[in-house]
Amino acid sequence: MPVSSTDSLASAIAQPRCGHGGFTLRDADDGLVRFPYVVGLLAADGTCLAVPAASVVTGAAGTVHATGSAGGFHADLRLEPAGHGRHTAILTVTRAAPDPVVAGLRVEVRLGPTDDPGWLVPGVFYGQNRLPGSSRPFPRFAPADDDDPTGLTAPAWSFRADRCATPAVFARDRRAGAALATGEHGSLGQHGVGFALVDDNHPALRLHAPYREEPVSYYGSDRPRPADLPEHRWQPGERHTLTFTLHLLDADPHAYAPVLRTLHTDTARPGEAAAWVGVREAAALSAEGLHRWHYRADPPVLLETAAFDREALGERGDRQAMHVSWVSGAPYAHALLLHARRTGDVAMADAATGVLDHICSHLTPGGTFWGQWTAARGWSAGWTGDANKLHARTLGDATLFVLRALRAERARGVDHPVWERAVKANLGAVLRGQDPVAGRLAAAHRADTGGAVDHRGAAGLAFVSALVEAAALFDAPDYLEAARRAGHAYAADVTSEFLCGAPEDVSLAPTSEDGYNAVIAYTLLHEAGDHDGRWLDLARRSADWTLTFRYTYDVRFDPRTLLGRYGFRTRGADQASPSNQHLHAFGLICLPETVRLARHLGDPYYLRSARENLDCFRQFVARADGDFNAYRGMVSERFYQTDCFQAKGMLLTLSHAWSAGVLLYACEHALGLPEFQEEL
Repeated sequence: MPVSSTDSLASAIAQPRCGHGGFTLRDADDGLVRFPYVVGLLAADGTCLAVPAASVVTGAAGTVHATGSAGGFHADLRLEPAGHGRHTAILTVTRAAPDPVVAGLRVEVRLGPTDDPGWLVPGVFYGQNRLPGSSRPFPRFAPADDDDPTGLTAPAWSFRADRCATPAVFARDRRAGAALATGEHGSLGQHGVGFALVDDNHPALRLHAPYREEPVSYYGSDRPRPADLPEHRWQPGERHTLTFTLHLLDADPHAYAPVLRTLHTDTARPGEAAAWVGVREAAALSAEGLHRWHYRADPPVLLETAAFDREALGERGDRQAMHVSWVSGAPYAHALLLHARRTGDVAMADAATGVLDHICSHLTPGGTFWGQWTAARGWSAGWTGDANKLHARTLGDATLFVLRALRAERARGVDHPVWERAVKANLGAVLRGQDPVAGRLAAAHRADTGGAVDHRGAAGLAFVSALVEAAALFDAPDYLEAARRAGHAYAADVTSEFLCGAPEDVSLAPTSEDGYNAVIAYTLLHEAGDHDGRWLDLARRSADWTLTFRYTYDVRFDPRTLLGRYGFRTRGADQASPSNQHLHAFGLICLPETVRLARHLGDPYYLRSARENLDCFRQFVARADGDFNAYRGMVSERFYQTDCFQAKGMLLTLSHAWSAGVLLYACEHALGLPEFQEEL
């Protein structure tokens, strides 16, 4: 009598386990790259049965054809060189036995031993992913389980593909590296990627069909969900094909960059752009949204959020608070003022200058901006958890964009002395807080004295940009010297491929926002004088790292969901961070610098990415009251492209000041850029 469910596969486990009967593409002297089997068959309980390579035929052109059978399955794997270390692969698996069985597929490549695999899953995992001192729990790698009460530290992780900005996994050993990449979906459903340290510290790169999320599934909180392990029941004679690419790399931690560039090209989608509106209309809509829904006159602030549902929630759904930058405040008041001056809108201009006056007229005893204003408490430190601790990125962004507003106003013949005093007071605190030996800028400042709290992480990079631009506007070479010292200090963060600390709410963990700060800072340093090209190289590396968070494909949504119904296209959107796994528009904050960087390098890749970023977020800006259940001009902060925080395909029903603000800022700049004229 035929055996059903998983029994027939489980009974075959006496055959070779995963790890035996494979073949080698590159030997250990050049950095080991080995397939331990043709394919792994995964039982419902996660047990892996290897299909060993009974035959391996290598062609004259470097092709490899491996076949084998086990557990009632036959597997056929074909690898073909495609240049520059890349191999295209087609894996075909057939159920050869006469009974049905539940099984998943695993492709695995193993490297040589190492203590530092340098894991990269774009948008999801960076090295160990979370420093031990981070207060924000989310998946972290450690070679052996350590004392982590959250259950979010493990030596092996697997993720569903739609969490990944590009469904790929990278690692390296002591001599070289490799990557596996695939598409989001195939005939077995959604794919997945994963990694593990096996057999005495050998990195193993993995692809799964269907996907697996293990040892736990992350939903955005400190309480992990159980492992998510979809099953497929194979019928006799059933056949499925998985296509993927293998990339043989050197040991440079930056070797991922050309791979992602190639995959970005491979996944380009022909046809019409994603944007719903042109650049000029997007500017008008987002400016209206900022002014109509976020501006309050007494005192003049841009409220951080405004609820879509005005009937049920009204003002109770609006966050009665304004950060001085980051999620509200100076950057977006500056953008609103740019728009108002261009269009001659006096009411918007008065609102924007009022917000900037309000921010600049209320400094801490230490001379810096405060972090946040709230209706209930007035001015305070913000979300740092310490009433005397001010986050440097928040202060740095505020300083930079007040400075830019001042420069733009002066170009019109209008001066704002209170803005200048505030900028100089903040920069004075920055100079006093700079590490005299290392050159790093403070990551946080004391509200009472302005002094440095600590220098961990890269939050201080935001002040590098302000120092460079202030040096030019105020003819102050000491500002530029301090910026250059800091630029050299943070260079190690860039070259180690681990920037962290930019947002107030994600402690010592990598985020896309760290990348934006670095792109702006190093592009400005290059433009301020770069005799040996070092700043330009760091700007390029920063942009490459930032683009690991940018989606290179359009996620598949259920047509019954809001994002599916509206046909939301994700290419060009950024994963916020491995901790906050949703799509956001914050990358628009560095659109001008990214375009200029593309010019400096003569490289259209960065321009294409910037165009796709602006194209993506000219979707879902409400064109009329009632559009996607929002009001005209509202812009959501979060688009849920995977199973995290909310169901995939949902949209956060809050308009955020920063979401409308970065769109407005990017559009106002794009109007003056020749690269965007056709999209106006």
